[in-house]
This record gives sequence, C-alpha cells and structure tokens, in this order.
Amino acid sequence: MNPLYRLLIGGAVVVAALVLLLPGSNPAGGDEAGQLSLYCAAGLRKPVEEIANRYFEEQGVRIDIQYGGSNTLLGQMEVGKTGDLYLAADESYLDIARSKGLVEETIPLAKMVPVVVVPRENEAIVDSVDDLLNLRLAAANPDQAAVGKATRQQLQAAGVWEAFDEAVRDRGVYKPTVGDVANDVALGAVDAGVVWDAVAGHYPQLRTIRLPELESQPVKVAVGVLASAEEPAAALRFARYLAAADRGLPVLESAGFDAVEGDPWFEKPEVSVFAGAVNRQALQPVLDRFAEREGVAINTVYNGCGILNAQMDSLGPGHDLFPDAYMPCDRYYLGEVQPLFEAGRDVSSTPIVIVVAKGNPKAIATLDDLAKPGVRVALGQPEQCTIGVLSRKLLEDYGLYEQLLAENVVTQTTSSSLLVPAVATGAADATLAYATDARGESAKVEAVAIGSPLARAVQQFSAAKSTPHKRLIGRMRQTLLASPEVFTGLGFLWEVKADQ
Repeated sequence: MNPLYRLLIGGAVVVAALVLLLPGSNPAGGDEAGQLSLYCAAGLRKPVEEIANRYFEEQGVRIDIQYGGSNTLLGQMEVGKTGDLYLAADESYLDIARSKGLVEETIPLAKMVPVVVVPRENEAIVDSVDDLLNLRLAAANPDQAAVGKATRQQLQAAGVWEAFDEAVRDRGVYKPTVGDVANDVALGAVDAGVVWDAVAGHYPQLRTIRLPELESQPVKVAVGVLASAEEPAAALRFARYLAAADRGLPVLESAGFDAVEGDPWFEKPEVSVFAGAVNRQALQPVLDRFAEREGVAINTVYNGCGILNAQMDSLGPGHDLFPDAYMPCDRYYLGEVQPLFEAGRDVSSTPIVIVVAKGNPKAIATLDDLAKPGVRVALGQPEQCTIGVLSRKLLEDYGLYEQLLAENVVTQTTSSSLLVPAVATGAADATLAYATDARGESAKVEAVAIGSPLARAVQQFSAAKSTPHKRLIGRMRQTLLASPEVFTGLGFLWEVKADQ
C-alpha cells in the first residue's frame, strides 16, 4: 500500500476513535440520541448536575442543561418549541405546559415548601410573616420562579400577601431565581429571604425558619417530556432515571429534597398485562404505541377472565409471571381479585346482544326465543370467562338459565372470542356475546338488542399492588384513558369521566 494512503487511513481511524470519546458521543451504541437537552429550575442545579453526570457515565448520553426560573423557562420553550425535557420546581407549570401542547408525559420527583432564611448569626425570633415586614426582604419574582408563585399563593390564602408584597417592594427586592434570593441573604444584601427548604440546606451560613403560613401546601417537583423531543424513548429513559428509587431520587434526598416513591431503574423495563379477550382489538394498539414511545417491553396475555384469575391465584403476588396490570372484560372479575389490585378505573363498556345468523333465520327477537325447540345456543362458561358469568346473571333474571342449559345449549366456550364464530360457522343458531365481537363478523351475523340493564359489560384497568413499576403503569393507564378514539372506533362506549 502507498505510504500516503496508510497515513490517511491511520489518521481517519484515530479521528474516529477520538470522536467516540467526545462527551456528545454515545459509546453505548444503538440509534438512541447521544445528547438530550433539559430545561431545569435553578433551585435544582446541584442534584440535577450530579444525576446528569452519573447518567453520562452509565449510559454515554450527555444532558445539556439550561437553568432558570420555572416560568421563565416555560416562556422560552413556548417560543422556541425545541428541547427534550422540562424539570419544573412546581408541577403546576407542567400542567400549563401540557395545556399548551408543550409537554406529554410527566413524572413526579419530590416535594418542597417555601421557608425563610436569615444569616446564621441573626438570632431574631420570627414566628409569623408579620415579623418579617420591617426587614429588608428578598423574594423570588412570582411571575418568573416557582418559589415566588408558591409564596404568593400561600400568603394570599393566609391573607397576608399584600403586606408582604409591599414590604418587599419598599425595603427589599424581587429576584429572578431562588438561588439569587439565597445569595442575597448570604452576602448580607438583605436581612431575610424566602427560598425552598431544599435550597436552604445548601447554605450552611444561613438559618432556616419555617412559618405555618408557608407550609400549608407542599409543592410537587416533576419532570416532563416535551412534545418537541425528537427521541421520546431516549428522553423518557432519562426521566425514569431521574425518578428511579435507586438512581436519581437518592441524590435528590441527599440534597435535602423530600423525594417521592419511585420505580426501580431498568434501562428497558419489562412489564406484563393480563386482559380479557374482548379488550384485545382496542387495547393492543394502545399498548404497542405506549411501548414504542417509552422504550419498554410489554408482555400481554389475553384469555377468559376466569382462567386469568385462576392463574393469578396460582401464581400469587410477587411471582415473576404475576401481572403488573389487569383489564378484565367486566368489573365482576376484577372484584374477585380486588385485594391484589388497586381500585379499577372504568375505561369502556359494550352491550351484550343476541347474535344470530345473517337474516335471522330462526326469527329470534327476545331472550325467550332462545328457549324455542330446536334453537341451538352457545354460551360462555361462567367459571372461565366474563361473558359466561354475565350471561348466567342475565338469563337467571329472566328465569331461563336452567331451561336453556337442559334443552338448548350445545356448547359453552372458555372465551368470548369463540362465541360469535360458533354462529358464523353454523355450529350454533344464536349466542349471547359482546356487541363489539359481533362487529367483526358483520357479513355473516347480526345483533339483536336486549332491553335489560344487565346486558352490559364494563371494562376496568387496574395496577397490581405488587408491581415494582407503579409509575410506569400509572403512565400506561393515563395513555389508555386518553385514547377514546381507539375504543369508540371499534364500537365500545367510552366510560372515562372528566376527573380521571
């Protein structure tokens, strides 16, 4: 080889190796972003920098952080519409950002309250806001920083905001960030200031004073994934790291924050969902979308709810195969395992109808017609599937169940998904099935409505009490509750209330 070529090739190899060592590179490989941008409330600078450095060491992803007041950062995001994450000192700013279409998911991190700080050598007794009014005060601007907004809200509730605001304007100063307030007190530029309790702990030269007027409502710190994030899965991975019980949260606690309960850290969490068969068509696309955005793996098991409940009874909570979440075909089967799960949230419902062959050759118009001689009926098995239980209750209410079992029922299936095919293939003349299942065979069958309030199944979603992925399952639930178009497009009725 020509010596000049050798030199050029060798130089290229060296340059490539050096590029891999740059902070913005991703030595972990893959197609994930090697750099993320974070808007961060100034009061969280110290712990967040430590967490970001640890994340780079572990994952090879650099976090570029821009600090400022929470509201100031919100304004910058609204104008620029760029970035990956927003860490606000008050989750109300994330609510505002979400309402403006700037934020998608949010994950809670910690709680804080405003406190008063004075120089440590200042031994003055301060028992209430009234004791501050003759001092030179520093406070964060309520239109720029979260601590300022929280101070204003809580003092307004206590009826002393106007006096406090006047004192700051007359003898003190409003500052753009909580750090600026603490620095003014530490330097002796003012006599006292209002900062977050977590921030106060970073200034050993200051004494912290807690006032009842400022502690009535702790403020929640949370991180949000921006709608502008080009790699949502990468952004959510760092958000999970921030909120992980064994990664970011201990750093926040050591910095004086009151950390919330978090999930354990997994680079790619794996969770399981048990679901009744009627939910498959609507639930699976929602879970697929959630898994792709979050960068997680979801193992979903669909079956008759009686079979699923028996599996859960056999496994027991804490078993590797026990589900992290459950969505039965009706509330009934969630009720059977309720001690193992959180309270269910109504998601959707579907009517139960009489399904007959196209053209209704047996002229079946009511439940009584199912008992006609020669009418072959398919029903669900009550011990194995929800449709079986609900059909039994419905038919017992009409006084027909025992008669049908003795004279007309030709098959009992283990799952709702097997009932409509029995009619479509001619194996039965009629069945009681979910209206949503009948839609899939509309070329071969038709549905006859039943005039009874018992002819209805309500699907609920619930997290297992034993799941270690409580925050993740919570976001899964929120994604589900925000997907009415998927369910209604398949014939389900939407049951989510506005306050959910």
